[in-house]
Parts: sequence; structure tokens; C-alpha cells
Amino acid sequence: MVPFTYLEPASLDEALALLAEHGEDAKLIAGGTGLVNLMKQRLVRPDFVIGLRAIRALAGISEKDGLRIGALATIQSLEVSELVRRHAPLLAEACGHVATVRVRSMATLGGAMAHGDPNLDTPPALIAMDGQIVARTRRGERTIPVDRFFTGYFGTVLERDEIVTELLIPKQPAGSGTAFLKFLPATQDDYATVSVATRIALGADGTIREARVALGAAAMVPVRARMVEAALSGKASDEKTLGDAAPLVVDAIDPIADFRGSAEYKREMAVVHVRRALVEAAAKAKEAR
Repeated sequence: MVPFTYLEPASLDEALALLAEHGEDAKLIAGGTGLVNLMKQRLVRPDFVIGLRAIRALAGISEKDGLRIGALATIQSLEVSELVRRHAPLLAEACGHVATVRVRSMATLGGAMAHGDPNLDTPPALIAMDGQIVARTRRGERTIPVDRFFTGYFGTVLERDEIVTELLIPKQPAGSGTAFLKFLPATQDDYATVSVATRIALGADGTIREARVALGAAAMVPVRARMVEAALSGKASDEKTLGDAAPLVVDAIDPIADFRGSAEYKREMAVVHVRRALVEAAAKAKEAR
């Protein structure tokens, strides 16, 4: 790595002050599972690295009208948290698919969002649950829907002096079921060829009251497949209806060809796994009624 100065603030206010002071010469680090690799490859060369791990107030998980998750909560803590498993099982399931236990024990949810990698497992789950990201500067705070947070490959709406502090997951609809599927033909700790997160809420008559479909590794950003959602709204939750809606996902994605598959192969796998995830979510929703 190129030499740098490491700074470790004890509070959020101190971190914001350091970030404002050093500007583009500084990078934030939480778990380091993303930034360190970029620094080793010399794709990022900060003069200052501001470590956030000492700000323990950003690591909590609480329940009040939904879930409030501190940005420094680790992926492993979310996977095993009883609160998360009870109120946001889709997130717990997605976290269990992230890399290895060693990585999950270091990586943080806020860091994953700020990293902006479209291949990560957690963004689709958060999108499917209508998650929001809280970010703060010295000027104030704002809340950003996760499906509007990503702007491009490793790009987000975060300002230079802004820090992700919290993630919010609203109460999920009654009578809903979720599913997370990660297709990867290589090793279990690899990035996905395609990942899918779905949520289906059923009405009293058994029809689909609300649907959410989100994908990772399917475009330059995590994708919400609104056309699939719209096609399912008010429809029966049988396998034919779900299967007929799944192919619409190809209009929402723009996969990149790489060693995990060609763009066309990824489109085909997106359709297959959207259909499977919808069927699984619908089955869970029926059990929850």
C-alpha cells in the first residue's frame, strides 16, 4: 500500500470534523473488507484513513416501528441477531450468504452500502424490505431509500463529507413472506452470478397485495424490478402467475459479462431465480396468514 496516516475518532462529531478537514484526501474505514483490497491494488490512495470502529454508538440494533441498525453492526451480528431474524428474516438470510465467517465478522452493513459494489448480497434484501439509509454531515442529516442510493459501479449519492450512520427497515406487511436466492457456480464465498431478494404480501382473499423484487450482480447498481412487482399486484399467488411475471425482469437488468457468465446467461439465470424466489416467498406468505 501507499503510506497513509490513520486517524481513529472517538465520536461521530469528531469523525465528521476530520472528514470535513481532510476532504478528498481521506477515506472512511469500518470493517475494511472493501477498502483494504482497493488500497492494496492501488486503486484508491488516501493520505488519511479515518477509522470508525471506536464509535460504538453506531453498532447497535434496536426495534421501534421497525428495525434501526447502526452502520457499524457487522454482517455476522445481523445474521445471528434474534431481533433481525424476527423482524427482518430476509436480511438475516442474505447476511448468511456473505463470503465467509471471517469476512462477516469484520464487514459492516453501513460499510457495505457506502462501498457501492452492485455484486454484494445485502443491498437487494434491503431494497426488497423498503430499507432506508441515514447519512449525516456537519450540516445535518438525511434519509435515503436504498433503491435510490446507488448511482453507478461503486457509486452512491453520498456527498464527500457524509457518513452513513444508520439503516432503517420499516415494519414488514402482515401476511408476507420473503426469499433470498444466490446463484453462484463457483465457491460459496464468491460473488453471485445473480442474486434475488423477494417479498410478497397477500391480502385477505389470497391475492398479492404487494410484491417486491430486487437483484444483485445484474447491472451496474442493485436493481429493483418494478415491472415484475406491478405485474403481480392484485393477481393470484399461484405458480403460473408468478412464473409468467418472472421474465419481465430482463427489462430491468443489464448484466456485465465476466468469468461468472455471459450477459445472456445472467439474464436467463435472473428469470429462473426470480421465479423460484417468488414461489418461495408466496409459499411463506401463505403459511404466515
